[in-house]
Amino acid sequence: MSASQRVLPGFRITLAATLLYTLIIVLIPLSAAFFKTFTMTWPEFWSAVSSPRVIASYKVSFLTAIAATLINLVFGGLIAWVLVRYPFPGRRFVDALIDLPFALPTAVAGIALTAIYAPNGWIGQYLQPYSIQVREHFAALQPTGGLSLYLAENGLNLAFTPLGITLALVFVGLPFVVRTVQPILQDFDPGLEQAAATLGAGRWQTTARVIFPELWPALIAGSAMSFARALGEYGSVVFISGNMPMKTEITPLLIVTKLEQYDYQGATALAVVMLVVSFAMLLVINFLQNRLNLRAKMNA
Repeated sequence: MSASQRVLPGFRITLAATLLYTLIIVLIPLSAAFFKTFTMTWPEFWSAVSSPRVIASYKVSFLTAIAATLINLVFGGLIAWVLVRYPFPGRRFVDALIDLPFALPTAVAGIALTAIYAPNGWIGQYLQPYSIQVREHFAALQPTGGLSLYLAENGLNLAFTPLGITLALVFVGLPFVVRTVQPILQDFDPGLEQAAATLGAGRWQTTARVIFPELWPALIAGSAMSFARALGEYGSVVFISGNMPMKTEITPLLIVTKLEQYDYQGATALAVVMLVVSFAMLLVINFLQNRLNLRAKMNA
């Protein structure tokens, strides 16, 4: 590529600066975790990452992160649609409010959610009587698993339950979906919808065949960022989860606990597992996003 064809001036310098920044900020810290883990024998590593308490924390972390991501996928897209397509009083205020999780310290968010939804909180105190009734009802059924067992153990409580963890993760991850979808909607040509209506397409057909194909890549990209944020979230979850081992303990908290106990090998082993699984899931999401982009270009 000739100098006149390059988009950036000083291409080699900017490329070197980018690679150096990535090396210092990303690659060296991540490689340090792997190198620390390599000092463990395989039995030590397997014992550190597969104990019952650790397995339970994996389930809580991944299931709540997936649930929060799916919720943000749906409601984040709807919120972006409303903010772009419908003028209403206070729209600018609502639009600014979406960025609150970015500016608010996550620990403050966790404390606020706990104060609101705890059994003696502003909202939790009104849910508590119904929660007790639901818990007693399902406990009498002696459930062995599924939703019935969850309700028998937690009732309708939000704080100190996996549902409360999901709520906190929805709060911190929602802006990623909204802010990723908004620019696509703002640049979307309304003439395409009008053309579809002229050709006899109904509202649902227009949405499914004209609008969604353009939004899906952005929805998936926003959801991937929301999932990554949810999986590594600590501050907003540590308060509302209750940190009960085998029930509401998340893996990031377990990593911090091991660090406080000077078990650096155990902490890095858990970090490596979370990193590998998260990276694999993000690769799958990016693959789906690229397939959708390719299909959209072929249909264009």
